[in-house]
Amino acid sequence: MSSLAPKSVIERLNKLKETIERYRQLYHSLDKPEISDEAYDSLIRELESIEHEYPDLVTPDSPSQRVGGEPIKEFKKVKHTTRQWSFDDVFDLNELHKWEEKVRNFMEKGGITNEKLEYCCELKIDGLKTILTYENGELKQAATRGDGEVGEDVTHNIKTIKSVPLNLSNKFDEVKKTASLTVVGEIWISVKDLERINRERIKNDEPVYANTRNLAAGSLRQLDPKITASRKLDSFIYDIDQVTGKIPSTQSGELELLKELGFKVNPYFRVCKNVEEVQIFYEEWTKKRHDLDYQLDGIVIKVNSRKIQETLGYTGKSPRWGVAYKFPAEQVTTILEDITFQVGRTGVITPVAILKPVLVAGSTVSRATLHNEDEIKRLDLRLGDTVILQKAGDVIPDIVSVVRELRAKNSKAFIWPTHIPACGGDGKIERVPGEAAWKCVSTDSFEQQKRKFYYFVSKKCFDIDGLGPKIIDVLLENNLVTDFSDIFRIKRGDLLALPRFAEKSVDNLLEAIQKKKTITLARFLTSLSIPQVGEETAYDVARYFQQKIKGDDSALNLIMNASIEEFRSIYGVGEVVAQSFVDWFREADNKKLVKNILKYITIVDEETNSSRPLEGKSFVFTGTMPTLEREIAQEMVRKNGGDVSSSVSKKTTYVVAGDEAGSKLEKARELGVTILSEEEFLKLIK
Repeated sequence: MSSLAPKSVIERLNKLKETIERYRQLYHSLDKPEISDEAYDSLIRELESIEHEYPDLVTPDSPSQRVGGEPIKEFKKVKHTTRQWSFDDVFDLNELHKWEEKVRNFMEKGGITNEKLEYCCELKIDGLKTILTYENGELKQAATRGDGEVGEDVTHNIKTIKSVPLNLSNKFDEVKKTASLTVVGEIWISVKDLERINRERIKNDEPVYANTRNLAAGSLRQLDPKITASRKLDSFIYDIDQVTGKIPSTQSGELELLKELGFKVNPYFRVCKNVEEVQIFYEEWTKKRHDLDYQLDGIVIKVNSRKIQETLGYTGKSPRWGVAYKFPAEQVTTILEDITFQVGRTGVITPVAILKPVLVAGSTVSRATLHNEDEIKRLDLRLGDTVILQKAGDVIPDIVSVVRELRAKNSKAFIWPTHIPACGGDGKIERVPGEAAWKCVSTDSFEQQKRKFYYFVSKKCFDIDGLGPKIIDVLLENNLVTDFSDIFRIKRGDLLALPRFAEKSVDNLLEAIQKKKTITLARFLTSLSIPQVGEETAYDVARYFQQKIKGDDSALNLIMNASIEEFRSIYGVGEVVAQSFVDWFREADNKKLVKNILKYITIVDEETNSSRPLEGKSFVFTGTMPTLEREIAQEMVRKNGGDVSSSVSKKTTYVVAGDEAGSKLEKARELGVTILSEEEFLKLIK
């Protein structure tokens, strides 16, 4: 049949049909799936997109044809009567078994091994946690979770949600009519309403919402309740947080009571007798979650017995009696359009995949790191390939594999370059001996220079507030800085002559630079961008040489003149790092740079606690903590005599985990390393 579609489009469509049909048979007929449901769905969406653009290409046998109040001025702060917790996560059956093991251990310590251990499994709704307080059966206050202790009063908006009762049913008499009742639940919005609202925003040339959670959060925090009401928010309530009176002895009974009180409760909860039944429930909803009109990101597993819950208690940030079992990372397919190269501050080359933009895990992705040449070879990536892209939460997207059935017949293996213009000089690159990395032969390209300046002023180093990448670029482009020492020589008149530099901003920047003219030796060494030298190594080297000072000599002078053997004698410093230190300080230009910087700054000793309570203890930090910046937390450890590492090993004493902690947290669990929340860490420091 003839078509107006280009030949390349027709070929792509036919290949998609063949590939989808093959995967369909593997999954449904042979029970041997080779790709995730999400990646399969992504191929279907691409097929439907082509057929939508070229309707004459649609055939009866196509896989796509299978039936299958008044505004307020601001939000008031609300202190929660009960601390609001978040659940720890597990990602597979093995981790779930380990969690249950801990539950049984705590039951044994609490002397309640005779209690029946079963679980109440609930769907984990991807919405916004909200706390509702009732007095004498009447809704008095609704608040967001906030930081767990203080949230925002959103009562005026919650009242617009039809599924939230303003007055409780008569059943409330049984839990004391005069008492105050606090319940916890999730505010959510349907996928259909997300699509409806996004269509309206596109028409009005407004940015769209990435997912239902973002829309629910944005809708609940509107100052005008009329806007919230138009969004058609909904709710599911799942916990009684506080009440004066008798409540059921199980979580499942609590859910039944909430229904009787008039709350909307998600109907799909199930009591499971053991972990095996929990796994069945999880696998069912992994497959069925897309059938619902609201989004899920996993299931929540709670010990059903309230008596056991009370015995297990809480850690610094989570209940021991519950855990979130997250669904697999979301996967989609897209096209690899190009591979470009990023030059780092030390000249190391990082390949970057340029992708056809695709929505994955709630955000549009068009780039993904490929790590190094070996990774490209392992995946056998070729330009034009259809690839499976994976992204879990805020983790950097990763290419999992190639859909080889869709590869063009004339595709060619990717050839690693020998020259990259951004390296400067003739652009030549070389492989680092014994490593998978490549680096620029030239060390003075503009790209490397920029990144070194970015690092020099960053929080890990001089921490100059307001001197970000954009300002650094302007200073370099106008030749106001050529080496690091120039930052401390900048004059007010130099900056005022530049475009978009107002007097107030210039004064603020100069004041920020002035405040950072004292620095510890460890931070100073870190700031120099010596190859292979990070903040932990810099701290170890600084501490070693500060202990060897005699007379009027300085630790920095000892470092600049130390031998490879002396560097190698420092714990944690190997042959490569030792050679890097010696080679860097051997260069005349580098010695001159250090001399120039020292004209304007003062190196001070690291402040330390003389009792050194953390001596012999090693810490690893992962994720984002509620209040502490990672650099500040690391300094707290060092000031108290402890060590900080970037990787988890059997020698690690503690892993301090914040939100969205990744592989380091998993490694700590595998090795049995003690995991601390920010709150527990601060108590330890005190």
